[in-house]
Amino acid sequence: MNTSTASPARASRRFSLPRLETIAAWLLAIIWIFPLLYAFWAAFHPSEFMVRFDLLAPLTLENFADAWEQAPFARYYLNTFVLVTGVVLAQFVVCTLAGFAFARFPVPGKDVLFMLVLIQLFVFPEVLIVENYRIASGLGLVDTIAGIGLPYVASAFGIFLLRQTFKTIPRELEDAARVEGCGWMAILLKVYVPLAKPTYLAYGLVSISHHWNNFLWPLVVTNSVESRPLTVGLGVFSAPETGVNWATVSAATLLSIAPLLVAFLLFQRQFVQSFLRAGIR
Repeated sequence: MNTSTASPARASRRFSLPRLETIAAWLLAIIWIFPLLYAFWAAFHPSEFMVRFDLLAPLTLENFADAWEQAPFARYYLNTFVLVTGVVLAQFVVCTLAGFAFARFPVPGKDVLFMLVLIQLFVFPEVLIVENYRIASGLGLVDTIAGIGLPYVASAFGIFLLRQTFKTIPRELEDAARVEGCGWMAILLKVYVPLAKPTYLAYGLVSISHHWNNFLWPLVVTNSVESRPLTVGLGVFSAPETGVNWATVSAATLLSIAPLLVAFLLFQRQFVQSFLRAGIR
């Protein structure tokens, strides 16, 4: 075979493959972002321009005003903020203690217990809705913010992530702290927690995003405005029987996701770096 003719063909295939991957990535990005772009268009234009893409169409903020007046979004924001903040702080405490115990304490059967914790990662949350509702009802937590967040306090992913991080911290630092007279809790707070800040940031971002957008369990366990988060409030607001037009629904959708969008745009570099430092692959 003539190698002089085979080499250009092989080189063209080598160069065409990255090009196809780039085109495919752009197509997937456009498909993914198209609903968001449409929501922006519908929210900032009168309803008669929802399906008419006229570049000269007038801009308006009336859809946002209508959405804010027709639903108690201020209360939904407060409920969501309290829920997300409480869940993330509780997860930090529980996952830190559990991860530290699995990483450093010589507990008999520790590996078996850790495997049981990891099994939680393979169980879909929807499978546990009935049992979670029964427990929440028995504790009197139905239609409360605490009832929404309680099933997520012990996170298997958070325990695994912090355990792996704590195991990478040199034992020499722990021994030095013990020489200084520190107990286990002081060692945890003064040595392990500060060195695991990138992991806390990465896990916190994931947890905040998940619980801000969580819908099914809050929908099941809440019944009133006093406890509904933004996702459930938006679902009730956009129900067909309410007669709300889609321009107003699009504005309400942007009101719901605006904090996450702004946070991501402002901290996207820290977002990516925290995952790289935490070793998430």
